[in-house]
Amino acid sequence: MLELLGQHTDVSQFFNLFNYITFRTGGAMFTAMIFAFAFGGPFIVWLRKKQGKGQPIREDGPQGHLLTKKGTPTMGGLIILIPLTVSSLLWSDLENPYVWAVLIVTLGFGAIGFVDDFAKVTKQHHGGLSARLRLFFEFTIALVACVAMLAAEWVATTPNGPHDIMGFVNALMAGQSITAVALPFLDGWGLQLWAGYILFTMFVITGFGNAVNLTDGLDGLAIVPVMIAGGTFGVICYLVGRVDYSLYLGIPHVAGVGELSTILGALLGASLGFLWYNAPPARVFMGDTGSLALGGLLGAVAVATKHEIVLAIVGGLFVLETLSVMLQVAVFKRTGKRVFLMAPIHHHFEKLGWQEPTIVIRFWIISVIFALAGLATLKLR
Repeated sequence: MLELLGQHTDVSQFFNLFNYITFRTGGAMFTAMIFAFAFGGPFIVWLRKKQGKGQPIREDGPQGHLLTKKGTPTMGGLIILIPLTVSSLLWSDLENPYVWAVLIVTLGFGAIGFVDDFAKVTKQHHGGLSARLRLFFEFTIALVACVAMLAAEWVATTPNGPHDIMGFVNALMAGQSITAVALPFLDGWGLQLWAGYILFTMFVITGFGNAVNLTDGLDGLAIVPVMIAGGTFGVICYLVGRVDYSLYLGIPHVAGVGELSTILGALLGASLGFLWYNAPPARVFMGDTGSLALGGLLGAVAVATKHEIVLAIVGGLFVLETLSVMLQVAVFKRTGKRVFLMAPIHHHFEKLGWQEPTIVIRFWIISVIFALAGLATLKLR
């Protein structure tokens, strides 16, 4: 689409707008939003007919959920993923390898989540795919995407070098800039991991996919923090992709990664459309279909921009939710006692008597604070 429109710049300067990432990001956001709004309503009606009892509700969870959330359909993440994918294909530069790497992670994780949701609905049990099987597929997809992004960066940084498999392997073992982790508050490249960088990035993508999945427990709780993190990384992508801004800020420059802003624009638009239906009381849950895919998307973008550590700050809410589960399990196995009334931590506040909208809105505020802190790391160097 972009090549076709770009051929008409001699006819009108209007077509020159399609050469600007900022314009196409706005176009992607608007397209995905309209698509999600139009697609969401009829799709939810169809889901209700097909799923019958909807998503099974955990009996050991907050008792109010058995009354307020029973019968609500799941797999609503498709209301995000389908508009996001269509809009990204329309507005992104499809010759950019980072675009395809991020879409592979997003759709691959979405497919895993879809299978998991389908198993839950079919069996009417909250247990879907086994944890080992899920992790195997997630790590496999993350491996493919990470290698693809590293190869794209290696080609861009060695324009006159040999572009063969052995040359790429030697670059990984030699400890070049492509295998270094950028650290906040420090100029340029930080910690060198050599070939271990691939394993690190696989954990980032898989870990963040599951972190968003754990957070998705209340109406609107996960989707708004995803939008906040997505918007923040849209800015980061644009800055990292430009030589002048990255040099001024002292952050790593990755050629071509600015194109990911269009995907994040599509994410914002599609998420707004989904939030219309997911706002309390939710008419549909995003399910693992959405939460795994969106978390994986954010993780893949962080890897592409070399801002994996900043993702832990910007997505601090997801990190806290995950740590609450890890701490709960570790302490319970060791002592038989619980740190929280229930994990993840948003259920702890429910058990304390907080109303669901209060928890959700306060967690949104926390997400904004984390996002601002993450952006501050770009200049404090």
